[in-house]
Parts: sequence; structure tokens; C-alpha cells
Amino acid sequence: MRLTRIETVHLGEHPTLLFVRLHTDEGLVGHGETKYAPDALHGFVHGYAAPLLLGQDPLRIDRHWRTVYEVASRCGAKGVEMRALSALDIALWDLLGQAAGMPLYGVLGGASHDRMPVYNTCAGPVYARSLDRAEGVGRAGVYEDLDAFMTRADELAADLLAEGIRGMKIWPFDPFAAATRGQRIGLAELDAGLEPFRKIRRAVGREMEIMVEGHGLWSLPAAKRIAQAVEEFEPFWIEDLIRPENVGSLVELKRSTRTPMLVSEMLMTRYEYLPVFEARAADLVMVDPAWCGGVSEARKIGQMAEAHNLPVTFHDCAGPINLFAGLHLALNAPNAVYQETVRSFIRTFYPQLVTTNIAIEDGYALPPTGPGLGTALLPEVLKRPDATVVSTPAA
Repeated sequence: MRLTRIETVHLGEHPTLLFVRLHTDEGLVGHGETKYAPDALHGFVHGYAAPLLLGQDPLRIDRHWRTVYEVASRCGAKGVEMRALSALDIALWDLLGQAAGMPLYGVLGGASHDRMPVYNTCAGPVYARSLDRAEGVGRAGVYEDLDAFMTRADELAADLLAEGIRGMKIWPFDPFAAATRGQRIGLAELDAGLEPFRKIRRAVGREMEIMVEGHGLWSLPAAKRIAQAVEEFEPFWIEDLIRPENVGSLVELKRSTRTPMLVSEMLMTRYEYLPVFEARAADLVMVDPAWCGGVSEARKIGQMAEAHNLPVTFHDCAGPINLFAGLHLALNAPNAVYQETVRSFIRTFYPQLVTTNIAIEDGYALPPTGPGLGTALLPEVLKRPDATVVSTPAA
């Protein structure tokens, strides 16, 4: 089998997403996905990666990962390049599963779990279509969960629990970061940010796990203040209150609170996670397959976490291809505890994009049944008026 064509697909309706399709001479098509800076991603995929991959056997995944990684990291630049490699790697694993006639979790070594718990990241349907994290606040409509957790967290928690969803991720302190660029948070702001926690606990008690997102917006002293303030509500974790580059700061923050600390979707490759493990700077590990280096790298990072007796969870706040990739990884990993989901995405625009949507019952994601990822872009997506499809064929 040989790779004969690489396509990128960009939709005007989803300006931050980029889909990748790998075609083979046997008629199989593998799908990948990543997010942010799609123009730059497109340039790397077609200008740098395509000449390295086209005409090659797509099943030599480790070889291809190393080849593209060496190009991506040659000049020290790894942001766009690693996200592009992530999308390509996901598509290669999709092809491997299809060629084997097995779901991706099967070729990874089989399912360690019969189903995977999910939590709801409380975003609205248009969240993250730009870099503005406030998108959705104040909007009316079904599944506007960002506005809901800010204004009526009690109702939202009860609604999620009625569906069987027992975990919700919220970021009520974010609006207060801009005034000081995250350098400090006052007592009044802290109190306002705690209100959603109070509402959730009053409404549903301890039946709902709360995950606290920080988006890396805070200084270390401000992060300590937030982490200590939320302790009484017993969050399942605090996540990225500070950026993860300074491992010493992560350790200091972790030691300042009894709340478990999660690190971090912002890291790429096993090489960036390694210092976090060595310093014991995290209680849980978050990995995003579409950013960290694809299925190949996400699997290795999860195994490193297992070797350090740490649970792993897989991030998705993007599109359906990444969600499927994360779920397969979670089903396979013995130490996986959650797959992140955004119900507003799953119930609004995912069905417009893919052949098969994720199946969730009573708060658990069920294993996909088709070969490879078990889903693909709908053929009509490529014909949409807002679709830009660029194809590079083998010479």
C-alpha cells in the first residue's frame, strides 16, 4: 500500500479547524484533525510533510513520525509543525486500523475499559472558533453551557446529572485575569468566581465532580490563591492555572494546595512531559492527540504517566476526529480516567461533519465499532460552499 494523495480541508464555518485526509492506492482514506493557525498548518502539510510521505507505505508510522518530527524541530519551531504532524499521525493510525479491519483501540493493544467516563466541558456551540474564550457568554440558546455555568450553574449541574454526566469543567475566574494580565486576583473577584461552585454544591451536592480550568492565565501567587479558595468545594482537579513551561512553579503550586493538579494539554511530545514526571509536578496528566504529536505520541505519554502511577485523561475541545482519536486512546490505556467531551459540539455541529458521531450513554462514551477511527468526514462536507480543499498528489 502506498500514499497517493494528501488533502487538507478547511471550512469557513469552523475557521480554527483543519482536517487532513490521506489517500492510498488501495482506496483507503485516513482522517486526521488539528486546530489553530490553519493557513500555517496547510503550508507545512503540503510544503514540507507531503514530499516526505507521498509514495510511502502508510503503515510505517513510527518511521514517518520521526522523519517529519526531525523536519519540524530542526530550527526549534514546534507549534504549528507539531500540530500538523499530529493530524497526519492520527490519519496514519486511522489507515492502519482500516487495513487491519479493527477499531483503533484494537490495534493499540485492545480495550482496557468497556466504556469510558466523560465529563462536559461547559462551552457553547461557537466556543473556540476564534481565540476569544468568552465566546458564548450572554448568548441565548440550547447547549450554551458557557453562559449557563457563569449565570445558572445550579440548573446546568442538575441538567447534566439528569443525563448521567457526573463531571463538569468550568473556568469562572478567567474573566478577572485581563485587568492585571493575571498577576493578581482580588477578594471580591475571588468570591464572584466561587459562586458557580456554591450553586453546584447546593443543587446537586457531591454527586457532580467539578474540574477547574485556568487556561494558563495566572501568575503563581494568584494561582495559589485560587487553588486554595476552591479547596472547600473538593474539585476533581485544577488545570493550567499557570502555564506549564516552568516545572519548578508547577511543583510549588502543587505543594500549596490539597486539590489534585492536572498538567497539561499545552505540552507537546514526550520530551516536554518528561520534566513534569521527573519533578512529580502533576497528580493527573492531560494529553491532546491533535496537538501533542498524534496518536503515536499521546500513547507514549500515557504510558509514561502509567509508569509514574499517574492517571491520564484525553483532551478535546476541537472537532470530532480528535474526539474519536482520544476515545480510542482512553479505551486502550489502563490508567485512563476520563475522555473530555463538549456536549454542545457533539449535539450541534459534529453530526454535520462526520459519518458517525460519538455514542454516549449514562455519562459514558461507548467504544466505536468501525475499523480505524470509526468515523470520517461526510462526502458532502468537501462540496460545501465554505470548504477549501487543497490536494497534493504523489509525483
